[in-house]
Amino acid sequence: MCRWLAYCGPSLRLSDLLMRPDHSLIDQSRHATQNVETTNGDGFGVGWYGEDETPGLYRDTHPAWNDDNFRHLADHIHSRLFLSHIRAATGTPVQDTNCHPFSFENWLFQHNGSVPQFGKLKRRLMFDVDPELFPSIGGSTDSETLFFLALTFGLRDDPPAALARTMGHVERAREAAGIEQPIQFSACTTDGSRLWTVRYSSNNQSRTQYHSRHIHALRDIHGSYEAIPDGAVILLSEPLDELSEHWEAVPESSLLVVEDGTTTVSSFSPE
Repeated sequence: MCRWLAYCGPSLRLSDLLMRPDHSLIDQSRHATQNVETTNGDGFGVGWYGEDETPGLYRDTHPAWNDDNFRHLADHIHSRLFLSHIRAATGTPVQDTNCHPFSFENWLFQHNGSVPQFGKLKRRLMFDVDPELFPSIGGSTDSETLFFLALTFGLRDDPPAALARTMGHVERAREAAGIEQPIQFSACTTDGSRLWTVRYSSNNQSRTQYHSRHIHALRDIHGSYEAIPDGAVILLSEPLDELSEHWEAVPESSLLVVEDGTTTVSSFSPE
């Protein structure tokens, strides 16, 4: 499985969140505490929005803790909205095109989880992707397939409905194939202005997911947090420190939406 972080708010340097906190995403790549794997060293990526409508994208197969190029970039890139991901591969190759986040037009998508026995379902699910979208698939992961299925089912028009249709479609395929293992779907997507995350699994034992509660309290933990501005929202797989009272767990089977600095949580179920 993997770890990811998403930020939405006033512009700040990527390194203020991805590198400086005590338990930053870079630290989690070696020392994850709430994951199936402690080490997430099969690639790293970040997608960010600047002045253009479409996002910038940096992905590499280097472990996040050993990517000096990104360390230099992160100190100079400022963004109001970005997604970042560290990968622990679950059966597909370690290659650039399999690193998250995935992009299409103005959209980004990242995922922590798995479609069980994906090799058994891959052919059917790939055929279900809109033929006009199919040429844009660059890798071989279940995560990218889920992204393009969501686009097929209307992500650009109605993200909550599209994500619910995607999970319903994959759940039916899993059941039809007689696969008993559950789907794990802790995912985040954005159109460059809003964020949507889903925490879901077939067996109601989903991968961890949190959102920030007290930005002012976070500033007291470590000097790096002084740079986090008011109105910021952070979504992530596990907290940036050991003080979990500063973070609120996203409930099981939930959809979380971030818009204009406001976080809204509602129930989520496959359609």
